[in-house]
Amino acid sequence: MNPETESVIAEPVIAAVAAYAAATVPGVIRLEPGLRGLAGSVVRTARQKIKGLDPAPTEGVRVTIEKGEVRLEIDLTSSGFDQVAAVGQAVQRTVARAVADATGLTAASVTVSIVDIEGGLR
Repeated sequence: MNPETESVIAEPVIAAVAAYAAATVPGVIRLEPGLRGLAGSVVRTARQKIKGLDPAPTEGVRVTIEKGEVRLEIDLTSSGFDQVAAVGQAVQRTVARAVADATGLTAASVTVSIVDIEGGLR
C-alpha cells in the first residue's frame, strides 16, 4: 500500500458499526434516536436512497470526529430486568471494541444515555 494514501472512514459507517454493536449487548431493548437523531437519520437516509444505497441503521447513535478523535453518543432503552449501569458499561466496552476492530479507530469517548427502561417490577 502506498504510504501517501489516506483512508477516510465516514461518520455514518462508524455509527452503523456502533449501532449494531450496541444492539447486541444483553439488556439493550432498542436504540432511541431522539429528535436530533431523527432529523439526521432522515437526511442521511434520503441521501443514501438517492445514491441507490440501502441505509445502514444508525438511529440512536451520534458520531463526532474532531482533531482525529472519535466521540460516540448512544441513546437506548434498557431492560428493567438488568442493572442499567452494568448495561451502559457493557455498551461502552462493546462499542469501543467493535469500532476499533472494524475501522482501526480508537473511540476517545463512548457516552451512553439510558433514556427509558422497559419491564421489570412495578
